[in-house]
Amino acid sequence: MNNNDGNDDLPPDEGAPAPQAETVAVAPQAETSAAGSPPSTQAPSGGGPGKESREGKSYPVGMVAGVRLRPGGRVIACDASTISLRVGMSVMVQAERGPEVGIVTVGAMSRPVRGRLARVLRIADPRDLDRSASDGTRANDALVVARGAVAKMNLPVKMFHAELQGGGRVTFYFASDARVDFRDLVRDLGNRLRLRVELRQVGVRDEAKMVGGIGSCGRELCCSTFLPRFAPVSIKAAKVQNIALTPAKVSGQCGRLKCCLVYEEANYVEAAKSLPRMGKRVATPDGIGRVGDLDVLRGRVRVLFQDQPPKVYEGAQVKQAPPLPNNGNGGDS
Repeated sequence: MNNNDGNDDLPPDEGAPAPQAETVAVAPQAETSAAGSPPSTQAPSGGGPGKESREGKSYPVGMVAGVRLRPGGRVIACDASTISLRVGMSVMVQAERGPEVGIVTVGAMSRPVRGRLARVLRIADPRDLDRSASDGTRANDALVVARGAVAKMNLPVKMFHAELQGGGRVTFYFASDARVDFRDLVRDLGNRLRLRVELRQVGVRDEAKMVGGIGSCGRELCCSTFLPRFAPVSIKAAKVQNIALTPAKVSGQCGRLKCCLVYEEANYVEAAKSLPRMGKRVATPDGIGRVGDLDVLRGRVRVLFQDQPPKVYEGAQVKQAPPLPNNGNGGDS
């Protein structure tokens, strides 16, 4: 949620006319909004002498800290100036949408600064934290109103998150598989909430990241805890790791392939290079057979025989079998 340092984000008096609703904004990719506001155009302060990079360019050196503006959001680099920051501290950051409360995840240290950074204004005091909590409560109340309006208009929309921002504005995040005319919804919400309303569409992965949950492993979702961005995942990653290709095994909370499938894919690919492929004819100490299963991490091969039970061998004990005599069918390897 966005938190404003002043009181200009409070709605007008009850008798005041409602502000005109903003035009609907539909963003197909809202990872930046879900993860944290982009850095503001603040130059680093208190920088020391320049430091030469690997490209030969010289960059100013300043005190830089990593701050997460939202739970599960990406960590942004911030100019800490002369403020001493430690991990876990709550700070006020001058982000693009105004001052926001964030949590320090990387302590301030001297680093070369490339480009402009968001600026840490100060360590958050109880007043800042109370305002942040109040904005969270108001955003939840606005979300309840928005869900009621969606249900009343019978729109094919899943409204799942709201953020209260400075200047009397509220942003609603939603998921929808269909194109919907939101003009009546925006007008109705603007009149009822007396706030300027913006709607932002996100994909199912961003929805899971913002909402959070528990994965099939029993832990909190990777995307809502530590993943800074989504990496491409293909079904090949599951095949390489010999995972059953069933939705319960390979699908995450969002209904897409699990992000964790790519964590160990490279290790499996590297380890499998020294093992024969599935179905290939191999020579073993007990004769010729075919590869029936692979234990890639342990480097073991399960071989099927025609005249004896299957046996398990170490990868070094299994060699490629000589090809069968050509009987007109092109042979078999």
